[in-house]
Amino acid sequence: MEGILRSWHAILMGRRPAMSIEITRECPLTCPGCYAFNDNHLGAGLGLRDVTDLKGDALVERVIQLVRAERPLHVSIVGGEPLVRFRELNRLLPILSGMGIYTQVVTSAVRPIPPEWASIRRLDLSVSIDGLQPQHDARRKPATYDRILKHIQGHTITVHCTVTRQMARAEGDVETFVRFWTDVAAVRRIWFSLYTPQVGELSAERLTAADRARTVAALRALAPRYPKLAMAPGLLAALEAPPSSPEQCIFAKVTRCVSADLERTVTPCQFGGRPDCAQCGCIASAGLAAVGRYRLPGGLEVGRVFDWSMRVGEQSQRLRDAVRARFPEKAPLPPGKTPETEGA
Repeated sequence: MEGILRSWHAILMGRRPAMSIEITRECPLTCPGCYAFNDNHLGAGLGLRDVTDLKGDALVERVIQLVRAERPLHVSIVGGEPLVRFRELNRLLPILSGMGIYTQVVTSAVRPIPPEWASIRRLDLSVSIDGLQPQHDARRKPATYDRILKHIQGHTITVHCTVTRQMARAEGDVETFVRFWTDVAAVRRIWFSLYTPQVGELSAERLTAADRARTVAALRALAPRYPKLAMAPGLLAALEAPPSSPEQCIFAKVTRCVSADLERTVTPCQFGGRPDCAQCGCIASAGLAAVGRYRLPGGLEVGRVFDWSMRVGEQSQRLRDAVRARFPEKAPLPPGKTPETEGA
């Protein structure tokens, strides 16, 4: 409830409460279907490897500058592979935690996760695992099961699996996957997404309608039996009927996604390019869609309140911009504030 209220306040002030940062364009993996390395990820035929990324002090300083300007409540660190920049993250993560920001690092666990990260508050480590060991090791080498099991020791992680057509059509694979990772002590919870294609994409990963229905039915049956499987009924219902466009997607509207140059915004969401929203399987989108479809006493959907709040926030931001343009030499801002970070 505290998170919802803080997010609502940020929206009313014209801010996006979430930010996703592609911390690097580098990755030692070549996973089939990776959205970040789609040739049109950034539009105009540009992919993640077509931008220049930052390192060292420049990366640390620019990320902190961005966060202070945007004032998000939640930051996702993605890539590329974030562990390529583990030295910079060793400095950044404690700073973000000290600012009261909840941070998620999405990694393949291809290299050891620094042991000091285990003691950082407000940090979630999400390890991407593509199915059972034979399929995963072939798709994500060198981030194999053996490496993951070794590198997560001493940490508490979230397992995140994106279901592709290959996994969806293998009878029993979903339950076998859940059972295996449930038995790993370091795993706190297990999440599933469904593979999200680009518009017009024809690939081995893309699910059919029957594949999606079969997978969601399996997760619905498994959730009551495996406490670590964090797939609530409302979330599963949203995976069955995802938001039809970015304009209908709460996640896309509340999250600013920044590419590795820390300048370009990835649109319309973290997938970039032209995601096929009708086939979206993103757990973040589904989770917020489930919240938006929740009915308050009296029958009003939370999503309606969210839409009204967004309009209020847009108006308040325009008003502040107009005041600054009209009175550029207004009174000094409070200590620690800058024109970029000053808000409500």
